Amino acid sequence: MILPFYQALTEDVTALSPAMDSLHDIRRKALERFTATGLPTLKTEAWRYTNIQRYLKEFPYELLTTAAPVSPEVAESKAIPELDCYRIVLVNGHLQADQSVLPEGKGITVGAMSAHTAAPGFVTYFNEQHHLAGESMAQLNTALFADGLYIELAANTVLDKPIHIVHVYSCATHAIIQPRHLWVLNRSAAATIIESSVHPETAAVAFANSVLETVVMENAELWHYNVQQGEESFREVHTTAAQQHKDSRYHHFNFTLPNTPFTRNNLSVALNGSHTETNLNGLYIANNHQHVDNHTFMDHIMPDCNSNELYKGVLLDNANGVFTGKILVHQEAQKTNAFQQNNNLLLGSKADINSQPQLEIYADDVKCSHGFTAGQFSEESMFYLRSRGIGEDAAKALMVNAFSHDITDAVKEPALQHYLQEQIAEIMNN
Repeated sequence: MILPFYQALTEDVTALSPAMDSLHDIRRKALERFTATGLPTLKTEAWRYTNIQRYLKEFPYELLTTAAPVSPEVAESKAIPELDCYRIVLVNGHLQADQSVLPEGKGITVGAMSAHTAAPGFVTYFNEQHHLAGESMAQLNTALFADGLYIELAANTVLDKPIHIVHVYSCATHAIIQPRHLWVLNRSAAATIIESSVHPETAAVAFANSVLETVVMENAELWHYNVQQGEESFREVHTTAAQQHKDSRYHHFNFTLPNTPFTRNNLSVALNGSHTETNLNGLYIANNHQHVDNHTFMDHIMPDCNSNELYKGVLLDNANGVFTGKILVHQEAQKTNAFQQNNNLLLGSKADINSQPQLEIYADDVKCSHGFTAGQFSEESMFYLRSRGIGEDAAKALMVNAFSHDITDAVKEPALQHYLQEQIAEIMNN
């Protein structure tokens, strides 16, 4: 079966975005890589538990490279109460300036990717992260993306409040949408960026294949939160490729909440400088027949670096979860300290988890560990709560809240932390 959006592969890829003609060679090379590897299959090691072709064949998706008008209320529905922030609204990856409040000032560049292809950060870092070369869905995005968000902070620039990016995916017919983003924090810069997405309820299904590259330069710090609250008519492959340089700090949080039938998150971090700190935190709560796949890769390239990774899952009903976490320690990366843990609660009669923690170590002076757990509620704890007059559903909600607290408690923004805790409580109470 030839998927409809494949037809775009035979077109001149630069015609998808005339303002980006300088990307002709990059698009062509990406197209060649994708054509050589094709879509992932169950024989592809990184996709052995996720059949993406099943989801791509659900509907006759067409490639969508434009933004349809949407009312301000759509983005407003994802506002985080009491969060003082800059807000950026993207529709199918296209910046909606009239609905956005952009940070301004010396040393701050924020705007559409299509308007910043000559920016120093773009010229230096766009599509330069080597982890993307092995991701066929990322190569598809590189070949066919239309637009996205560009952020660059000059050296010593510190944003005074968070940026909240609302991704709106809107389509009149079933469509595959491919936004592309690049964020660059130069030396000693600092920012907090929150992402969330919304797809207005329609009969049309949107399939987002998005790619984000982040660059955290020497002594810079980025707090990055991705809150995935989708709808039944939305599917997503979200790829984030980060690179860190000497003395930098990168904190990434991924929250995947119920309803979206299919979510795949690819997250890779290249530790390209010594004395870096990396913290990856994930919480996924899935219901019905939802499929959530988190694939992480921590690439320790230089010595004296610390990484901590904690992912937790709550699987309800017939939901299916996948976690693949790889830590690679190169021979030069002596004195690496790396920790990884994946814990899961299986609360549905047919809920399932496939977890693959992986360590690949070529250095001899390291401290590395990984682990995995899966189980149900402790009968003793449940009995304790029930014996004090707490109903079964309320007891489960309390225990899930406690299970997720070491993820939510690490959220730096109080308003976002409160919002997430309320969302979790509402999910379990319902």
